[in-house]
Parts: sequence; structure tokens; C-alpha cells
Amino acid sequence: MSRTNRLFRLLDALRRLPAPVTAAQLARETGVSVRSVYRDIETLRAGGAEIGGERGFGYTLVEDGTLRPQTFSRIEIEALTLGLAEVRGMGDPQLAAAAEAVLAKVAATLPSLGQQHLLHAVSRVHHFSERFARLPDMALIRACCWREEALTIDYVDRDGATTSRTIWPLAIVYLDRMLVVLAHCCLREDFRMFRADRIASVAATGTSFRPRRAALLRDYGARLAIAG
Repeated sequence: MSRTNRLFRLLDALRRLPAPVTAAQLARETGVSVRSVYRDIETLRAGGAEIGGERGFGYTLVEDGTLRPQTFSRIEIEALTLGLAEVRGMGDPQLAAAAEAVLAKVAATLPSLGQQHLLHAVSRVHHFSERFARLPDMALIRACCWREEALTIDYVDRDGATTSRTIWPLAIVYLDRMLVVLAHCCLREDFRMFRADRIASVAATGTSFRPRRAALLRDYGARLAIAG
């Protein structure tokens, strides 16, 4: 792990974890030794981060010099907390962790009044059941969208029949009660919406379809506009 990446992970842990955070906790979060944590804390302090505490008592991120102060209105803070809470409730562990990290970073850049508004936001999200109960490996699907890498999937249709397909994943679409993967299906040579809960297995192929993704999404958008 590079030193820059290690410092970034340490700052992220200081933002997320309840203060004060012990060096042992930070070592577990960042995957380094306690001795390295002590050195990295001093490096962050030298770089402008105001970190309270000391060895044996734990640390608190008082002010993060790496992030510029942000000003949000109270309704904007409500929108942030509501949107990120919705993301955390989607059932995708990677997205949930990212939402937590975003909220921590936003909180670190707010003045004290803004932090109070964030802490006591009146907007709440509650689902009586899981929004997307069964999901395939969304982290892999998302990564292959980013990399423009083909996937192989086993897909179960509405009649229970399973087919193996190679697809070019283009986008992940979050509908009200359904999560679908928009893709170019190599079997059908056309666009298809694959319900995530019907994807029985997924694997990366290592085969790139770059730089086709942006153009394919434009073509799909144009087709929707004509159909509408």
C-alpha cells in the first residue's frame, strides 16, 4: 500500500469512527502496525489536519485540513442525509459503505452549526422490507461497467429456464422495487434489461468492449426517445 493511500485511509477512519479512536482501532482499519499509525498521525498533523488526543488515550479529528470547508443550507443538508440513507438501504454493501464515507467527509467539512443540523436531520428513510432482497455480486458488475469489461452471467427467465450469456454491462438502474442491469446482450445482439434478482451467477471475462459504452448508452437513449 502506498503511503498516500495509507494516509487517506487513516483520515477516512478518523472521520467515520466514534471519537476518540485508539491507535489499535486505527491499525485494524488501515491494516498497518500501531507504530505506523503513530507516525502517520504526526504526518497528518504536519500537513494541516488538527487531530486531538495522544498515545494511550485515542484520537479525535478536530479539523480536516485536507478538505475545504463546505456551506450547505439546512434543506440541502436534509437532502444529503435523506439521499445517503436511501443508498444505505439498498442492500448493496459496497454502496452502503460508500454512503457512510461520504456522510463522514461532508460532516468533516461543515461548520459546527451545520454538523448539528446533520446530526439532527428531520428527514428519515424506513423500509418495512428489504428494497432489493436478493442481489448478485454488484461490486463486480459495477467494476465491469467502469472498466467496460464483458461479463458472463447465468440468467433465470420468468419461466425458470436458465441461459448463459455474455453481456456488455452499461448501467445499473434502480427502479422502485426492482434493480436491473442495462446491457448489450451478445446472444441477442441487442439491448436488454436483466433483473438483478434473476442473475444466478456472474463472472468477469477479461475481455474489453472499450470504448463502446458511451456510444451504446447514447444509442439506447435515442431509441427510448423515438419509442416515447
